[in-house]
Amino acid sequence: MRRRSISYSRYGFLFCLPFILAFLVFSLYPILYTAFIGFTDLKGVATKEFHVLDDPFENFKNLLFDNDLFRNSLLNTAIIWIINFIPQLGIALLLTAWFTNRRLKIRGQGGFKILFYMPNMITAGTIAVLFSSLFAYPMGPVNSLYQMLGWSDEPINFLLDKWTARGIVSFIQYWMWYGHTMLILIAGVMGINPTLYEAAEIDGANGWQQFTKITLPSLRTIMLYILITSMIGGLQMFDIPLLFQNGGPDNATYTASMFIYAQAFKGQYLYNRAAAASMILFVIAAVLSAILFYLLRDRDAARLKREERRIRKAAAKGGVMNA
Repeated sequence: MRRRSISYSRYGFLFCLPFILAFLVFSLYPILYTAFIGFTDLKGVATKEFHVLDDPFENFKNLLFDNDLFRNSLLNTAIIWIINFIPQLGIALLLTAWFTNRRLKIRGQGGFKILFYMPNMITAGTIAVLFSSLFAYPMGPVNSLYQMLGWSDEPINFLLDKWTARGIVSFIQYWMWYGHTMLILIAGVMGINPTLYEAAEIDGANGWQQFTKITLPSLRTIMLYILITSMIGGLQMFDIPLLFQNGGPDNATYTASMFIYAQAFKGQYLYNRAAAASMILFVIAAVLSAILFYLLRDRDAARLKREERRIRKAAAKGGVMNA
């Protein structure tokens, strides 16, 4: 008897079906509906009828050119993200070089990694309350330390200064995420061929030369992933600024996500304006991601592809001429 062949390819589609349905219902449809709302006059909780505006881009123009609060929220978001990401990446790279150094052979690495990653496991609300208590006025641990060291005779209200508040929020974001970034970089280093380091040691390269000439170039893809995910997370920064100072002082820590939340769920419930602001953030994230992809692309691979296309064109042209 001839055995009937069984095709298992269709089971892969069946296993993917639940994710595809969940994505369509809970991700793609809300995104498309939000984009549509941005072109309408939808306002209020109980509003059932709304219309597309005569000028479909009116909401976007008002936000970008007439709304100082939205532009200020974008600026705050960029400042806080840049201030926290630069030391976050720097410390993560330093710790990665430390833990992956073949000569140091540090003991107890697992304990150190857990310790550095632990802030990422603490809830944002807990951390916001912790730092609010640390910098409390007039009585707080930081104020007490200042007076004990003789740096100040009177209590200082740190949270009344704009840049101090931004610096604290940035430090919180850095402190929460540098361990996460470090683990991703360490995982990337573990995927590098160890024979490269062995050859470098034979050639007399020191640790710094190995890190700059082998490790960093090999981590280009990982760095791109970290940059894009951190940038998107920075644009969505919401919980720490809200719980720490509620956007204060004087809207110095008021982020774009807080603006969207306030427009949609406070006051007049301006869903159209909130949707337009969301789409502007989406476009900003897409443009910045494209720029990062272009800047961090593998130039050697791109050059090889161009060379291959040139050779194929020349071969095809030569074949036509011979024919």
